[in-house]
Amino acid sequence: MTTSAPLQGRVVIDLTTALAGPYATLLLGGLGARVIKVENPHRGGDSSRTNSPYVTEAGLSPVKAGEGDMSVSMLLRGRNKESISLDLKTPEGREVLLDLIRQADVLVENFSAGVTRRLGIDYETVREVNPRLVYTSITGFGSDETGGAKAMDTIVQALSGVMMTAGDPGDSPVRFGLPIADLSAPLFAVIGTVSAMLEAAGSGQGQHVDVSMLGAMTSLVACEPFDAFEEMGYPTRTGDYVPRLAPFGTFRAEDGWFAVCGPTDAFAAGVFRAIDEPELVEDPRFAKRDARVSNSDDLHQRISDWAAHHTVADAVAAFDANGVPSAPVRTLADAVRDPRVQARREVVRIEHPDYDVDADLWGTGVPITFSRSDVGLDRPAHALGADTTDVLTGILGYSAEKIDELSRARTI
Repeated sequence: MTTSAPLQGRVVIDLTTALAGPYATLLLGGLGARVIKVENPHRGGDSSRTNSPYVTEAGLSPVKAGEGDMSVSMLLRGRNKESISLDLKTPEGREVLLDLIRQADVLVENFSAGVTRRLGIDYETVREVNPRLVYTSITGFGSDETGGAKAMDTIVQALSGVMMTAGDPGDSPVRFGLPIADLSAPLFAVIGTVSAMLEAAGSGQGQHVDVSMLGAMTSLVACEPFDAFEEMGYPTRTGDYVPRLAPFGTFRAEDGWFAVCGPTDAFAAGVFRAIDEPELVEDPRFAKRDARVSNSDDLHQRISDWAAHHTVADAVAAFDANGVPSAPVRTLADAVRDPRVQARREVVRIEHPDYDVDADLWGTGVPITFSRSDVGLDRPAHALGADTTDVLTGILGYSAEKIDELSRARTI
Protein backbone atom coordinates (compact mmCIF):
# COMPACT_ATOMS: atom_id res chain seq x y z
CA MET A 1 0.00 0.00 0.00
CA THR A 2 1.33 3.43 -0.90
CA THR A 3 0.56 6.88 0.42
CA SER A 4 0.67 10.14 -1.49
CA ALA A 5 4.05 11.47 -2.53
CA PRO A 6 5.99 13.31 0.21
CA LEU A 7 5.41 16.76 -1.31
CA GLN A 8 1.85 16.13 -2.50
CA GLY A 9 -0.25 19.29 -2.19
CA ARG A 10 2.74 21.63 -2.15
CA VAL A 11 2.89 24.31 -4.84
CA VAL A 12 6.26 25.33 -6.30
CA ILE A 13 6.72 28.40 -8.51
CA ASP A 14 9.55 27.65 -10.91
CA LEU A 15 11.40 30.71 -12.26
CA THR A 16 14.41 28.72 -13.43
CA THR A 17 16.08 28.11 -16.76
CA ALA A 18 18.91 26.03 -18.29
CA LEU A 19 19.99 23.12 -16.02
CA ALA A 20 20.88 23.90 -12.39
CA GLY A 21 17.51 25.41 -11.48
CA PRO A 22 15.31 23.13 -13.61
CA TYR A 23 16.99 20.04 -12.16
CA ALA A 24 16.05 21.21 -8.64
CA THR A 25 12.41 21.75 -9.59
CA LEU A 26 12.40 18.47 -11.53
CA LEU A 27 13.25 16.64 -8.32
CA LEU A 28 10.63 18.59 -6.35
CA GLY A 29 8.07 17.62 -8.99
CA GLY A 30 9.19 14.02 -8.84
CA LEU A 31 8.65 14.08 -5.08
CA GLY A 32 5.06 15.10 -5.63
CA ALA A 33 4.98 18.90 -5.61
CA ARG A 34 2.85 20.78 -8.13
CA VAL A 35 5.48 22.69 -10.11
CA ILE A 36 4.32 25.71 -12.11
CA LYS A 37 7.04 26.72 -14.53
CA VAL A 38 6.96 30.41 -15.46
CA GLU A 39 8.49 31.19 -18.86
CA ASN A 40 8.97 34.37 -20.88
CA PRO A 41 6.55 34.29 -23.84
CA HIS A 42 8.69 36.60 -25.98
CA ARG A 43 12.05 34.83 -25.74
CA GLY A 44 11.09 31.25 -26.45
CA GLY A 45 10.82 30.31 -22.80
CA ASP A 46 13.45 28.22 -21.03
CA SER A 47 16.75 28.23 -22.92
CA SER A 48 16.66 24.42 -22.84
CA ARG A 49 13.86 24.52 -25.40
CA THR A 50 16.40 25.40 -28.08
CA ASN A 51 19.03 22.80 -27.19
CA SER A 52 19.62 20.38 -30.08
CA PRO A 53 18.70 17.57 -30.68
CA TYR A 54 14.90 17.58 -30.98
CA VAL A 55 12.22 14.91 -31.00
CA THR A 56 10.15 15.33 -34.16
CA GLU A 57 7.33 13.27 -35.62
CA ALA A 58 9.99 11.41 -37.61
CA GLY A 59 12.23 10.80 -34.58
CA LEU A 60 15.41 12.51 -33.44
CA SER A 61 16.63 15.47 -35.49
CA PRO A 62 19.50 17.98 -35.09
CA VAL A 63 17.14 20.81 -36.06
CA LYS A 64 13.61 21.80 -35.14
CA ALA A 65 11.34 21.10 -38.09
CA GLY A 66 7.83 21.75 -36.73
CA GLU A 67 6.07 23.82 -34.09
CA GLY A 68 5.40 20.77 -31.93
CA ASP A 69 8.99 19.53 -31.96
CA MET A 70 10.65 19.62 -28.55
CA SER A 71 14.27 19.44 -27.49
CA VAL A 72 15.44 16.36 -25.63
CA SER A 73 16.74 18.69 -22.92
CA MET A 74 13.25 20.06 -22.31
CA LEU A 75 11.68 16.60 -22.53
CA LEU A 76 14.04 15.64 -19.70
CA ARG A 77 13.86 18.75 -17.51
CA GLY A 78 10.26 19.76 -18.13
CA ARG A 79 8.60 16.60 -16.81
CA ASN A 80 6.08 16.81 -13.97
CA LYS A 81 5.74 20.56 -14.54
CA GLU A 82 3.02 22.87 -15.83
CA SER A 83 4.13 25.69 -18.12
CA ILE A 84 2.67 29.18 -18.06
CA SER A 85 3.90 32.08 -20.18
CA LEU A 86 4.35 35.35 -18.30
CA ASP A 87 6.35 38.51 -18.99
CA LEU A 88 7.82 39.46 -15.62
CA LYS A 89 9.21 42.73 -16.97
CA THR A 90 5.72 44.23 -17.12
CA PRO A 91 3.82 45.50 -14.06
CA GLU A 92 0.90 43.27 -15.02
CA GLY A 93 3.13 40.20 -15.26
CA ARG A 94 4.65 40.95 -11.88
CA GLU A 95 1.18 41.24 -10.32
CA VAL A 96 0.16 37.88 -11.77
CA LEU A 97 3.31 36.33 -10.31
CA LEU A 98 2.62 37.86 -6.89
CA ASP A 99 -0.88 36.40 -7.02
CA LEU A 100 0.65 32.99 -7.66
CA ILE A 101 3.16 33.48 -4.86
CA ARG A 102 0.32 34.10 -2.42
CA GLN A 103 -0.86 30.55 -3.12
CA ALA A 104 2.58 28.91 -3.19
CA ASP A 105 4.74 27.08 -0.69
CA VAL A 106 8.05 27.40 -2.55
CA LEU A 107 9.64 29.62 -5.18
CA VAL A 108 12.84 28.54 -6.93
CA GLU A 109 14.89 30.91 -9.10
CA ASN A 110 18.31 30.86 -10.70
CA PHE A 111 18.58 34.36 -12.12
CA SER A 112 21.95 36.05 -11.96
CA ALA A 113 22.46 37.82 -8.64
CA GLY A 114 20.61 41.13 -8.56
CA VAL A 115 18.05 40.33 -11.28
CA THR A 116 15.18 39.50 -8.93
CA ARG A 117 15.70 42.81 -7.13
CA ARG A 118 15.50 44.71 -10.41
CA LEU A 119 12.30 42.82 -11.28
CA GLY A 120 10.82 43.56 -7.87
CA ILE A 121 10.49 39.88 -6.94
CA ASP A 122 13.43 39.44 -4.56
CA TYR A 123 12.91 37.64 -1.26
CA GLU A 124 12.55 40.75 0.87
CA THR A 125 9.74 41.93 -1.41
CA VAL A 126 7.79 38.70 -1.81
CA ARG A 127 7.99 37.74 1.87
CA GLU A 128 5.63 40.65 2.50
CA VAL A 129 3.14 38.94 0.19
CA ASN A 130 3.61 35.43 1.62
CA PRO A 131 5.58 35.20 4.89
CA ARG A 132 5.49 31.38 4.88
CA LEU A 133 7.11 31.11 1.42
CA VAL A 134 10.36 29.17 1.10
CA TYR A 135 12.36 31.15 -1.46
CA THR A 136 15.26 29.20 -2.98
CA SER A 137 18.00 30.85 -5.03
CA ILE A 138 20.62 28.98 -7.06
CA THR A 139 23.32 31.30 -8.34
CA GLY A 140 26.91 31.00 -9.46
CA PHE A 141 28.50 32.70 -6.48
CA GLY A 142 25.69 33.47 -4.04
CA SER A 143 22.67 35.73 -4.33
CA ASP A 144 24.50 38.42 -2.34
CA GLU A 145 27.20 38.71 -5.02
CA THR A 146 27.10 42.42 -5.85
CA GLY A 147 28.65 42.08 -9.30
CA GLY A 148 25.89 39.86 -10.61
CA ALA A 149 28.53 37.63 -12.18
CA LYS A 150 27.27 34.94 -14.52
CA ALA A 151 28.41 31.38 -14.05
CA MET A 152 28.54 28.38 -16.32
CA ASP A 153 29.35 24.82 -15.29
CA THR A 154 32.83 24.95 -16.83
CA ILE A 155 33.62 28.25 -15.09
CA VAL A 156 32.64 26.79 -11.72
CA GLN A 157 34.58 23.59 -12.39
CA ALA A 158 37.64 25.74 -13.10
CA LEU A 159 37.27 27.86 -9.96
CA SER A 160 36.46 24.95 -7.65
CA GLY A 161 39.71 23.10 -8.38
CA VAL A 162 37.91 19.93 -9.48
CA MET A 163 39.60 20.12 -12.89
CA MET A 164 42.89 19.41 -11.13
CA THR A 165 41.68 16.18 -9.51
CA ALA A 166 41.50 14.08 -12.69
CA GLY A 167 44.20 13.16 -15.19
CA ASP A 168 47.88 12.47 -14.64
CA PRO A 169 50.38 14.82 -12.98
CA GLY A 170 51.39 17.49 -15.47
CA ASP A 171 48.33 17.01 -17.68
CA SER A 172 46.22 19.97 -18.74
CA PRO A 173 43.09 20.54 -16.61
CA VAL A 174 40.39 17.93 -17.16
CA ARG A 175 36.84 19.23 -17.57
CA PHE A 176 34.34 16.65 -16.37
CA GLY A 177 31.98 15.71 -19.19
CA LEU A 178 29.07 15.44 -16.77
CA PRO A 179 28.06 19.01 -15.77
CA ILE A 180 28.75 18.30 -12.13
CA ALA A 181 28.54 21.91 -10.92
CA ASP A 182 25.15 22.33 -12.57
CA LEU A 183 23.97 19.09 -10.95
CA SER A 184 25.47 19.35 -7.46
CA ALA A 185 24.09 22.79 -6.62
CA PRO A 186 20.44 21.78 -7.19
CA LEU A 187 20.90 18.73 -4.96
CA PHE A 188 21.90 21.00 -2.10
CA ALA A 189 19.09 23.38 -3.06
CA VAL A 190 16.51 20.60 -2.74
CA ILE A 191 17.94 19.55 0.62
CA GLY A 192 17.74 23.17 1.80
CA THR A 193 14.25 23.67 0.39
CA VAL A 194 12.77 20.59 2.01
CA SER A 195 14.51 21.42 5.30
CA ALA A 196 13.08 24.94 5.23
CA MET A 197 9.62 23.55 4.48
CA LEU A 198 9.86 21.31 7.54
CA GLU A 199 10.90 24.26 9.70
CA ALA A 200 8.13 26.44 8.28
CA ALA A 201 5.54 23.80 9.14
CA GLY A 202 6.31 24.47 12.79
CA SER A 203 7.17 28.16 12.80
CA GLY A 204 4.78 29.39 10.12
CA GLN A 205 7.63 31.41 8.65
CA GLY A 206 9.46 30.80 5.40
CA GLN A 207 13.03 31.79 4.69
CA HIS A 208 15.56 32.39 1.95
CA VAL A 209 17.54 29.29 0.92
CA ASP A 210 20.67 30.50 -0.86
CA VAL A 211 22.91 28.00 -2.72
CA SER A 212 25.90 28.91 -4.87
CA MET A 213 27.26 26.62 -7.55
CA LEU A 214 30.83 27.50 -6.56
CA GLY A 215 30.15 26.77 -2.89
CA ALA A 216 28.44 23.47 -3.63
CA MET A 217 31.19 22.29 -5.95
CA THR A 218 34.06 23.44 -3.73
CA SER A 219 32.50 21.82 -0.68
CA LEU A 220 32.52 18.50 -2.55
CA VAL A 221 36.16 18.99 -3.52
CA ALA A 222 36.96 19.70 0.14
CA CYS A 223 35.51 16.31 1.15
CA GLU A 224 38.87 14.84 0.11
CA PRO A 225 41.88 16.20 2.08
CA PHE A 226 43.84 17.23 -1.00
CA ASP A 227 45.88 19.77 0.93
CA ALA A 228 47.01 17.01 3.30
CA PHE A 229 47.87 14.79 0.33
CA GLU A 230 50.05 17.54 -1.10
CA GLU A 231 51.74 18.10 2.28
CA MET A 232 52.58 14.39 2.47
CA GLY A 233 53.80 14.29 -1.10
CA TYR A 234 50.92 12.15 -2.36
CA PRO A 235 49.89 12.99 -5.92
CA THR A 236 46.45 14.59 -6.18
CA ARG A 237 46.17 13.68 -9.86
CA THR A 238 46.75 9.98 -10.36
CA GLY A 239 45.31 9.09 -13.75
CA ASP A 240 43.87 5.59 -13.99
CA TYR A 241 44.96 4.58 -10.48
CA VAL A 242 44.64 5.79 -6.89
CA PRO A 243 48.03 4.95 -5.30
CA ARG A 244 46.96 5.82 -1.74
CA LEU A 245 44.35 3.03 -1.93
CA ALA A 246 46.36 0.50 -3.94
CA PRO A 247 45.30 -1.71 -5.58
CA PHE A 248 42.66 0.65 -6.92
CA GLY A 249 41.85 1.90 -10.41
CA THR A 250 40.86 1.12 -13.98
CA PHE A 251 42.77 -1.28 -16.21
CA ARG A 252 42.78 -2.03 -19.93
CA ALA A 253 41.85 -5.57 -20.94
CA GLU A 254 41.99 -7.15 -24.39
CA ASP A 255 38.57 -5.78 -25.35
CA GLY A 256 37.90 -2.82 -23.07
CA TRP A 257 38.35 -1.49 -19.56
CA PHE A 258 37.38 -2.62 -16.07
CA ALA A 259 37.65 -1.20 -12.56
CA VAL A 260 39.05 -2.89 -9.45
CA CYS A 261 38.93 -1.65 -5.85
CA GLY A 262 41.05 -3.50 -3.30
CA PRO A 263 42.00 -1.04 -0.54
CA THR A 264 41.81 -3.49 2.39
CA ASP A 265 44.18 -6.34 3.15
CA ALA A 266 41.43 -8.89 2.51
CA PHE A 267 40.50 -7.38 -0.85
CA ALA A 268 44.16 -7.09 -1.83
CA ALA A 269 44.67 -10.78 -1.10
CA GLY A 270 41.76 -11.51 -3.43
CA VAL A 271 43.40 -9.41 -6.13
CA PHE A 272 46.63 -11.40 -5.76
CA ARG A 273 44.75 -14.67 -6.17
CA ALA A 274 42.81 -13.36 -9.17
CA ILE A 275 45.97 -12.34 -11.06
CA ASP A 276 47.62 -15.68 -10.24
CA GLU A 277 50.17 -14.23 -7.80
CA PRO A 278 48.85 -15.46 -4.42
CA GLU A 279 52.39 -15.39 -2.98
CA LEU A 280 52.25 -11.56 -2.90
CA VAL A 281 50.20 -11.78 0.29
CA GLU A 282 53.44 -12.77 2.06
CA ASP A 283 55.58 -10.20 0.25
CA PRO A 284 56.49 -7.35 2.66
CA ARG A 285 56.06 -4.88 -0.22
CA PHE A 286 52.38 -5.74 -0.58
CA ALA A 287 51.22 -7.55 2.58
CA LYS A 288 49.94 -4.42 4.36
CA ARG A 289 48.16 -1.33 3.13
CA ASP A 290 50.89 1.23 3.83
CA ALA A 291 53.42 -0.97 2.08
CA ARG A 292 51.14 -1.34 -0.95
CA VAL A 293 50.79 2.43 -1.14
CA SER A 294 54.56 2.81 -1.14
CA ASN A 295 54.85 0.22 -3.91
CA SER A 296 51.70 1.08 -5.82
CA ASP A 297 53.43 1.60 -9.18
CA ASP A 298 54.79 -1.95 -9.12
CA LEU A 299 51.48 -3.42 -7.94
CA HIS A 300 49.37 -1.63 -10.52
CA GLN A 301 51.78 -2.61 -13.29
CA ARG A 302 51.40 -6.26 -12.32
CA ILE A 303 47.63 -6.01 -12.59
CA SER A 304 47.92 -4.13 -15.87
CA ASP A 305 50.21 -6.77 -17.35
CA TRP A 306 47.80 -9.53 -16.31
CA ALA A 307 44.77 -7.63 -17.65
CA ALA A 308 46.33 -7.22 -21.09
CA HIS A 309 45.92 -10.97 -21.70
CA HIS A 310 42.32 -11.28 -20.50
CA THR A 311 38.93 -10.10 -21.70
CA VAL A 312 36.89 -7.76 -19.54
CA ALA A 313 34.40 -10.54 -18.80
CA ASP A 314 37.10 -12.98 -17.75
CA ALA A 315 38.87 -10.37 -15.63
CA VAL A 316 35.72 -9.34 -13.78
CA ALA A 317 34.79 -12.99 -13.27
CA ALA A 318 38.21 -13.67 -11.74
CA PHE A 319 37.92 -10.80 -9.31
CA ASP A 320 34.32 -11.66 -8.44
CA ALA A 321 35.34 -15.26 -7.71
CA ASN A 322 37.87 -13.95 -5.21
CA GLY A 323 35.55 -11.49 -3.50
CA VAL A 324 37.07 -8.32 -4.99
CA PRO A 325 34.85 -5.38 -6.01
CA SER A 326 35.16 -5.03 -9.78
CA ALA A 327 33.07 -3.98 -12.76
CA PRO A 328 33.33 -3.37 -16.49
CA VAL A 329 33.59 0.24 -17.61
CA ARG A 330 30.37 0.61 -19.58
CA THR A 331 29.30 2.96 -22.30
CA LEU A 332 26.77 5.64 -21.39
CA ALA A 333 24.11 3.91 -23.49
CA ASP A 334 24.65 0.62 -21.70
CA ALA A 335 24.72 2.26 -18.28
CA VAL A 336 21.28 3.88 -18.52
CA ARG A 337 19.81 0.59 -19.76
CA ASP A 338 20.88 -1.38 -16.70
CA PRO A 339 17.77 -3.37 -15.74
CA ARG A 340 18.46 -2.72 -12.06
CA VAL A 341 18.17 1.07 -12.32
CA GLN A 342 15.26 0.79 -14.74
CA ALA A 343 13.36 -1.55 -12.43
CA ARG A 344 13.79 0.91 -9.55
CA ARG A 345 12.74 3.80 -11.83
CA GLU A 346 16.04 5.55 -11.20
CA VAL A 347 16.22 5.87 -14.99
CA VAL A 348 12.98 6.11 -16.96
CA ARG A 349 11.81 6.47 -20.56
CA ILE A 350 11.41 9.95 -22.00
CA GLU A 351 8.28 10.64 -24.05
CA HIS A 352 7.02 13.49 -26.19
CA PRO A 353 3.69 14.90 -24.94
CA ASP A 354 2.04 14.69 -28.37
CA TYR A 355 4.08 12.58 -30.78
CA ASP A 356 3.65 8.82 -30.70
CA VAL A 357 7.27 8.16 -31.56
CA ASP A 358 9.68 5.81 -29.81
CA ALA A 359 13.07 7.51 -29.82
CA ASP A 360 14.40 5.04 -27.20
CA LEU A 361 15.41 7.88 -24.89
CA TRP A 362 16.17 7.33 -21.23
CA GLY A 363 16.55 10.02 -18.61
CA THR A 364 16.88 10.60 -14.91
CA GLY A 365 14.16 9.33 -12.63
CA VAL A 366 13.86 9.95 -8.90
CA PRO A 367 16.71 7.87 -7.43
CA ILE A 368 15.01 7.54 -4.05
CA THR A 369 12.82 4.61 -3.06
CA PHE A 370 10.32 5.06 -0.23
CA SER A 371 8.69 2.20 1.64
CA ARG A 372 5.22 3.78 1.44
CA SER A 373 5.29 6.88 -0.75
CA ASP A 374 5.07 6.68 -4.52
CA VAL A 375 7.34 9.10 -6.38
CA GLY A 376 8.49 9.42 -9.96
CA LEU A 377 8.73 11.45 -13.15
CA ASP A 378 5.88 10.10 -15.23
CA ARG A 379 4.28 13.19 -16.79
CA PRO A 380 5.85 14.50 -20.02
CA ALA A 381 7.07 18.04 -20.52
CA HIS A 382 4.53 20.57 -21.77
CA ALA A 383 4.77 23.08 -24.59
CA LEU A 384 5.57 26.69 -23.69
CA GLY A 385 2.53 28.25 -22.03
CA ALA A 386 0.36 25.16 -22.45
CA ASP A 387 -1.07 25.47 -18.93
CA THR A 388 -1.43 29.24 -18.66
CA THR A 389 -5.22 29.36 -18.79
CA ASP A 390 -5.68 26.34 -16.52
CA VAL A 391 -3.37 27.77 -13.86
CA LEU A 392 -4.78 31.31 -13.96
CA THR A 393 -8.36 30.09 -13.72
CA GLY A 394 -7.83 27.07 -11.48
CA ILE A 395 -5.45 28.57 -8.92
CA LEU A 396 -6.14 32.31 -9.16
CA GLY A 397 -9.77 32.30 -10.25
CA TYR A 398 -9.13 34.75 -13.08
CA SER A 399 -12.05 35.31 -15.42
CA ALA A 400 -11.89 34.66 -19.16
CA GLU A 401 -12.11 38.42 -19.71
CA LYS A 402 -9.09 39.10 -17.50
CA ILE A 403 -7.08 36.40 -19.25
CA ASP A 404 -8.03 37.86 -22.65
CA GLU A 405 -6.89 41.26 -21.44
CA LEU A 406 -3.54 39.89 -20.33
CA SER A 407 -3.15 38.11 -23.66
CA ARG A 408 -3.94 41.26 -25.68
CA ALA A 409 -1.35 43.14 -23.63
CA ARG A 410 1.16 40.38 -24.43
CA THR A 411 1.69 39.81 -20.70
CA ILE A 412 0.97 36.10 -21.18
